[in-house]
Amino acid sequence: MASLNDIRSTFLNYFDQSGHQVVESSPLVPLNDPTLMFTNAGMVQFKNAFTGLEKRNYSRATTSQKCVRAGGKHNDLDNVGYTARHHTFFEMLGNFSFGDYFKEEAIPYAWDLLTKEFGINKDRLLVTVYHTDDDAANIWKKYAGLSDDRIIRIATDDNFWSMGATGPCGPCSEIFYDHGDHIPGGPPGSPDEDGDRFIEIWNIVFMQYERFADGRQENLPNQSIDTGMGLERVGALLQGHHDNYDTDLMRDLIEASAHATSQDPDGPGNVHHRVIADHLRSTSFLISDGVMPSNEGRGYVLRRIMRRAMRHAHLLGAKDPVMHQLVPALVSQMGQAFPELARGQTLIEETLLQEETRFKQTLDRGLKLLDDELLGLADGAALPGKAAFKLYDTFGFPLDLTQDALREKGREVDTDGFNSAMEEQKAKARAAWSGSGDTADAAIWFDIVDKHGVTEFLGYEAEAAEGQVIALVRDGIAIDKAVSGERVQIILNQTPFYAESGGQIGDCGIIKFEGGEARVTDTRKVAGIFIHVAQVTEGKITNGVAAELVVDHARRTAIRANHSATHLLHEALRVHLGDHVVQRGSLNADDRLRFDFSHGKALTAEQLASVVDDVNSYIRQNTSVETRIMTPDDARALGAQALFGEKYGDEVRVVSMGRADTGKGSDGMTYSLELCGGTHVRQTGDIGAFVALGDSASSAGVRRIEALTGQAAMSYLSAQDARLASVASELKTQPSDVAERVKALLGERKSLQNEVAQLRRDLAMAGGAGQGDGPEAKEINGVNFLAQVLSGVSGKDLPALIDAHKSRLGSGAVLLIADADGKAAVAAGVTDDLTGTISAVELVRAATPELGGKGGGGRADMAQGGGRDAGNAAAAIAAVENIIRG
Repeated sequence: MASLNDIRSTFLNYFDQSGHQVVESSPLVPLNDPTLMFTNAGMVQFKNAFTGLEKRNYSRATTSQKCVRAGGKHNDLDNVGYTARHHTFFEMLGNFSFGDYFKEEAIPYAWDLLTKEFGINKDRLLVTVYHTDDDAANIWKKYAGLSDDRIIRIATDDNFWSMGATGPCGPCSEIFYDHGDHIPGGPPGSPDEDGDRFIEIWNIVFMQYERFADGRQENLPNQSIDTGMGLERVGALLQGHHDNYDTDLMRDLIEASAHATSQDPDGPGNVHHRVIADHLRSTSFLISDGVMPSNEGRGYVLRRIMRRAMRHAHLLGAKDPVMHQLVPALVSQMGQAFPELARGQTLIEETLLQEETRFKQTLDRGLKLLDDELLGLADGAALPGKAAFKLYDTFGFPLDLTQDALREKGREVDTDGFNSAMEEQKAKARAAWSGSGDTADAAIWFDIVDKHGVTEFLGYEAEAAEGQVIALVRDGIAIDKAVSGERVQIILNQTPFYAESGGQIGDCGIIKFEGGEARVTDTRKVAGIFIHVAQVTEGKITNGVAAELVVDHARRTAIRANHSATHLLHEALRVHLGDHVVQRGSLNADDRLRFDFSHGKALTAEQLASVVDDVNSYIRQNTSVETRIMTPDDARALGAQALFGEKYGDEVRVVSMGRADTGKGSDGMTYSLELCGGTHVRQTGDIGAFVALGDSASSAGVRRIEALTGQAAMSYLSAQDARLASVASELKTQPSDVAERVKALLGERKSLQNEVAQLRRDLAMAGGAGQGDGPEAKEINGVNFLAQVLSGVSGKDLPALIDAHKSRLGSGAVLLIADADGKAAVAAGVTDDLTGTISAVELVRAATPELGGKGGGGRADMAQGGGRDAGNAAAAIAAVENIIRG
């Protein structure tokens, strides 16, 4: 019996030998189609190749594409486990032509693979075609030999395929397998077509048109081919089963579930095992592609799937978390074909364990509330909408989970009542938020949230993606369009642009749309809405248009490096200064980083050097930077540092980097472990280098370090080297000897300054430098008084001159005024025998007003002051003489 892995390989090898490029599966989060929540078909990654927007180096391709249908238009969640062929996750085998071949080759490729390679009985096969597609019908008749009754013409959209409301599309031809008249059901197009007798196994789409948002449908540049065959469906057929869950891969997962729950895989709990097996695949692949459980967008759909599986494990009697135990079985089955599963196994297991542990804490209480609500209801009556909403609002039970639980009891939910309760809560939240006064244009953002939901952020995994414009805003008012030269705020349903928060600045880049583009100069966030502040540089942007978003890669790379370096810096400061160090603010820009932290005094040169050395050592360590999602309490219990200014919800991103002999986290070896919603490097080595520009005071008890990383750090160091070389050249020495040479020069300079000062004092005492024959004292009221105006003498030289004059006088008072570029410094001295009657302070305070100053101070024997105008020195001397005269 061929395994599903064998069937996949046979398919890909068949088309590889026919000149098709084997292309890896694209991620489950489509970056090139804003209308899709998840990749739901093999052609999604080739959308732009079909429309001609993208050129590939091959014209035909084949893939095994992983797909999820659990949200939006394509949602099979409610049927999973209860039917033979519904899944949230499935593989779509496909072959594609981009203007290379069309119907004449696509149909023979499919027919030969099914009947020759796979050996399917051709008498059991029949096909459908679009009712006007005579070409396809004739090819089937001529090549496959099918009679008219086995070529069924369908006049509905069942045989006209499109991936969404817009994009490439065209008529299709579906291949069905007849399981026999012992199974109920009729052929496609008949009243009994929903039975299980005739099962579609392959769909060949003849890509001919492109559909636009306004309803236009135009011919594509080239006629192309898109096919899709469900691996699970054809696998069941080739393995002799009618049920996809009986295939080897699904059976292995079902038995793993049975083993983990100690329940019979084919017993009364069989449906529960099927749900668990299916949901294990979708949740594991979504997590490996970067989707994490949350309360919004794709993360919310993931959480719904996870919790649905966990409730079925609960119904099987599992007392402990089960889902994470099944991941090894999945990796064993699918890890070779999809290596991302093996790479992400630890993260997948950890995420499932954390989510199931949290959910089990609330599941019992929620189900008890559900049972209590049912007690007062009549048999078969629907659960009131308010009760269902309470389960959702209080316990995180999504509506479909409540509906799933009630299905087994033969009951439904009053969905109208649920929706009314939801709208009532939104109205209350809106009133509370609008009244907070956070922003002047708050109402417009709430309107957008209310109508479209929050923005889906793709920027942790991508720097380019497609989005759909859901609003254009200018001056707080919604507008329909903006033209070249106009500034506008652009809101899209999803974006790779990071919005400013947590110290990290917002992204810049380009938004491209049909006929033009806009330059994004900043990205901000209000109430979950990402606001792209932009200027239209070409063409006209209109509300509802699809757009390509491209983040400025170089700028984002520099920001990431600075942000990750901030985390390493924070931990290094705690290591070297103490656990009292806590972040008090930060800036992670593209050209630098700034980090404020609690610390009472300046860092010594040795401390700063040690911190810088530690940061650079962990950069060179080049370990992976890992991110996990958990509750704030769990994160803090693990040892994660909360960052200043962040507001944390029910869940947080925990970023860890660096390996230490003794550290944090469950392994006890993680160096830095912090709660953070920003973007980071993948390896610490991506930071490049770290250079601290210095330590300074930010505010009382808060220090600030500014630093550079990457190329900015290297450029700074190169510039420093150049400056050092220039200084060395001027000093006529080697760079290594500059410090000693400067030290020697400073010593010489100080010696010369002392010598000059002494000469000035000697000159002043001798009456030189234009001072006449020297200062002479005169007697005023029995007191010897000496007054002198000096030039070329600094204010700091005056006290020494005062002491020298006092010594020469023996008894008396001295007033010296130094004229330095028109400004005055004044000093007065009184010998000890006179301080009881004359105060030097009083003399200075009499002189300074005449010199354009005021005040002055000192002791009774020595005082100093100053003023703006040395030209009034004579008046100052006269004022002092008056004081002495009494």
